[in-house]
Amino acid sequence: MEKVITLEEALKRIEELENENAKLREEVEYYKNRKLSGRQKHNAKWMAIYNDFVAGYENGMTMVEIAKRNNVSERTIYRYKAYYDKITKTEH
Repeated sequence: MEKVITLEEALKRIEELENENAKLREEVEYYKNRKLSGRQKHNAKWMAIYNDFVAGYENGMTMVEIAKRNNVSERTIYRYKAYYDKITKTEH
């Protein structure tokens, strides 16, 4: 950092730093308020489909039927099954 010699130079430097600080505050607000990309695991939609999966699976429906009923891929239903198996394994 350079040495400040006069009051005018000090005031000018303070103004520069205040402007820089304002820009950084805006950037921080942007990052605070942005939505994170990707699937949010176990949100309301996830839980609704999972609960429907459990009901269908326990009543003997096939994975394909459950997937079609919920309008999701079979891969998603197999992910739910893996989660279901993990949960039921820890409960017993």
